[in-house]
Amino acid sequence: MSETPPTVTLTRKDFVNDVDPRWCPGCGDYSILAQTQKVMPDFGYPRENIVFISGIGCSGRLPYYMNTYGFHTIHGRAPTIATGLKAARPDLMVWVITGDGDALSIGGNHLIHSMRRNVDLRLVMFNNRIYGLTKGQASPTSEFGKRTKSTPLGSIDYPVQPLTVALAAEASFVARSVDTHTEHLQQTLNAAGFHRGSSFIEVLQNCNIFNDGAWRDFTDREVRDDRMLVLEHGRPMIFGKDRMKGIRLKGLHPEVVTIGRDGVTEDDLLVHDAHAEEPHLALILSRMWWPEFPVPVGVFRDVTRPTHDQLLEEQVVEATAQQGEGDLTRALLSGETWTVAAEERALDRRPTPELRSARTRTRGLICPVCRFQNFEGEDACENCGADLRTSDIPQQATSFTGRLMGEHLDALGVGPPPSIEADAPVVEAIARMHRESIDCLLVIDEGGLVGIFTERDAVLKLAGRSMIGVGVRDVMTRDPVVLRHDEPIAVAINKMAVGGFRHIPIVDEGRPIGVVAAKDVFEHILELVE
Repeated sequence: MSETPPTVTLTRKDFVNDVDPRWCPGCGDYSILAQTQKVMPDFGYPRENIVFISGIGCSGRLPYYMNTYGFHTIHGRAPTIATGLKAARPDLMVWVITGDGDALSIGGNHLIHSMRRNVDLRLVMFNNRIYGLTKGQASPTSEFGKRTKSTPLGSIDYPVQPLTVALAAEASFVARSVDTHTEHLQQTLNAAGFHRGSSFIEVLQNCNIFNDGAWRDFTDREVRDDRMLVLEHGRPMIFGKDRMKGIRLKGLHPEVVTIGRDGVTEDDLLVHDAHAEEPHLALILSRMWWPEFPVPVGVFRDVTRPTHDQLLEEQVVEATAQQGEGDLTRALLSGETWTVAAEERALDRRPTPELRSARTRTRGLICPVCRFQNFEGEDACENCGADLRTSDIPQQATSFTGRLMGEHLDALGVGPPPSIEADAPVVEAIARMHRESIDCLLVIDEGGLVGIFTERDAVLKLAGRSMIGVGVRDVMTRDPVVLRHDEPIAVAINKMAVGGFRHIPIVDEGRPIGVVAAKDVFEHILELVE
């Protein structure tokens, strides 16, 4: 399992960088940033092991102002990026900063799945009931009937209850605080920081430009004692300036009561249990809202369960113990894999035995459509499938390719082929290619051509793989397309274009005598042009 990071002693100043925060004057984001910087030293993580990840919106700027690592990601996908990071680096402390639009609109699905997986993230959602960055459109938390730039006649969408969503998604830590209640906000962030698992913190935040006073009815200093309920684990739910009001359960519904009236005592009140495994009580609290009820703030739920990264790491350890260390190349080449021959690429079908043996026949028929030189006796063009039985087909090279069709591969002056035995170590092949400044080798077995080994094979098939005990046969390109030495250069060009080849072996009666490379053809064309 992952080790706990070493405890270090830091102060708030260590988390403040030299980037000036850029939010509107009076924005609640300033307060959230300040309280976050204040609590960070409490967790004992070195700054290089702390990451802040954000999506799009005014809240998305916060990682810029934290003297830690950070990602400013794309709209709604911050939980996804954070999940991947936590899976790869479970030793990191990861915070996700988002807004009500970013998290609950385009990012709703990502948010839900990160919480149900119990990914060890601290997700702080700034809720100002509006789209602030895009200048005042209705968000998923805007009130029913809210008039905004996007809802001039009033919103007809019912608002999302963020905490209800988080609890339904089985988040293991769910809390709410207010941007201006700085001490309470610090306590809430601190509790989330020490929790292991999916932490969701809704911060009621004011946008004084596009939705000023969104929460003022119950958060202002003059009224908050009577209109807000501060949750404390194990304590009865009491509120009010004189601490004489409380919450009692009547059937399945909460009700506001006055202590001392109608025989009501403190013993009749609901006692908050943040650690209850079932979220029934927390769900009831998440639905309470002003003016019918005081608005609850604090920790609604705080339960312990295995985290996503812990379970993932356990699976990796178990799989490694049973199957050994992984081999990426072996995994990619396992299962239903096959090699596509050139004829298959050209005709989009598997070659027949007759087509394979046709390499030994004589070419002579020129396709009237694509001008490919086919084998004698064919009814359809091997390259494009056109009918070769028409009477106007020329039986020898025509002028459409000029000298390229009239000249044979012998004209390229291709010398003896560089070859290597199929059972030779692949390190020997690579060393020889480097030593002789060549980029391919023909692979020979019992005097016959069985494959070709190129720089491409070395890069794609050996990357990240141990080369100890690997032979050329294991990584070569098998059954390469071949050409006869007396075939036209234009045929080689066609083969290279259709099949995407850079090297084609040249044979005489099945015996390899050379190899034509794309650069050889290019140099010959250059000579013709000059």
